[in-house]
Amino acid sequence: MYKYVIFEFITQQRQKILNTLSYLKPKKFRKYVFWIFKRHPYLYFTRFRLLSKNVSESDINQESYNLTNKSDDIPKIFFEVNKLIFLPNEELKDIDKMKKLSMWLVDHIKGGPGLSLSSQKALEIMLAGKGGVCSDMAQIFNNFCIINNLMVREWGVTLIPFDTNFGGHSFNEVFSKELNKWIFVDVSNCLLFYSDFQDRPLSVIELYDLVRKKKFPKAFFFNKENKFKEKIINDYYFNVQAAPFLICSYSTKTYDFYLEKLRPFVPVFIIHFFILFFGKSYSYKFPMDNYKLLFS
Repeated sequence: MYKYVIFEFITQQRQKILNTLSYLKPKKFRKYVFWIFKRHPYLYFTRFRLLSKNVSESDINQESYNLTNKSDDIPKIFFEVNKLIFLPNEELKDIDKMKKLSMWLVDHIKGGPGLSLSSQKALEIMLAGKGGVCSDMAQIFNNFCIINNLMVREWGVTLIPFDTNFGGHSFNEVFSKELNKWIFVDVSNCLLFYSDFQDRPLSVIELYDLVRKKKFPKAFFFNKENKFKEKIINDYYFNVQAAPFLICSYSTKTYDFYLEKLRPFVPVFIIHFFILFFGKSYSYKFPMDNYKLLFS
């Protein structure tokens, strides 16, 4: 199966890549080669084929980042930075803790290029103002939730059918013990959603279920510095083609180990395939859509 997918990817793209390389100058040639190994759309295409599973909504009830990650797995830098975010022995409800953490990260991270680094290096670079996209933000948020005793999980969204012009987006859910439910949060935008008929924040499933029924919920940006971002909402959340998927079984200890040892000598997609080959990879679970329609 793996060999077939990779062979298909290579044969589909080989001539297109060769044609492009033939007229590029040396500097642009290097940039294009770098982009091929890191950001080419068909790497995403191949990843979805290898990692995706169709599941029911009930199948993900017990899924969380906490299942495969414990406080001992989190690099020390997260504990050091956490002291800057929360006061000693500060008592907050889960949703307030989530908001405070999100706002601090957004206020101190300006973003930049995608990183694909170990969690420690990613956090260092992001705090230095030299990089970080939504997936990097979602991943470091996961680690902060672990050390603050918050149940958390990470989601992505793509389009069905697959669109190479759609970059996708990453966001999270936090389980509120007070509300006894999962709560959607887009950390990069400090964004929650509420329906018209209840005052509790929506979960990911509740959000997309309402959108598919043409009952568009209310967007709430809880960081005063954030302005209403209509394009983000329309592209990633109010788009009826949007298909959310839950990222499961991601071990920060495993990925940090291999990314620390092999970057920058080995392309990221090869590192991920290596981890997949040995059965230690994460997976994408689609509870609302048939992922196979991505390729139709």
